Amino acid sequence: MKKILTWVLLGSATVLLSLALARPPYRTQAVQQFHLSPGVTCQFCHVNANGGAPWNPFGELVRANFKGTINAALYEALKAMKDSDGDGYLDALEVFAGTLPGSPDSKPLVDAAFLKANFDKAGGVDLYKPAQ
Repeated sequence: MKKILTWVLLGSATVLLSLALARPPYRTQAVQQFHLSPGVTCQFCHVNANGGAPWNPFGELVRANFKGTINAALYEALKAMKDSDGDGYLDALEVFAGTLPGSPDSKPLVDAAFLKANFDKAGGVDLYKPAQ
C-alpha cells in the first residue's frame, strides 16, 4: 500500500507541473478543485505547456462541458466517466492518481480496477464536486 501511495504522490507531482501556466483563474480553480499544488503547467488541458490552442482530449471534454463556470465544467468532465486519452484509465481515476487525463503517455502505475476501488472508497467523483 505504501508503494501505491508513493506512486500516486509522484503522479500528483506530474499533474501539478501540468497546470502551472494555464489561464490563471482556470488553473487556480483546477488546482483547488482537484486538490493539486499550484506549481503546474497547462498540459492538464492543453497540448502545449504554455496553454492556448490546441487542447488535448481532456481539455476538449472540459470545453464541451463549459456552460457557465470552469468549476462546473471540470466536474462535469470527470462525472462523464470517460477515458479521454484512450489509455485505459477513466479521466477521474487519472486525476485521483495524479496523472494527466489528456495524455496517453501519462497513466497510473497501478491496475485500473484496483485504482477504481480505492477511488470509490475515497468518495468517487464527488471528491471533485465544486464547493457550493
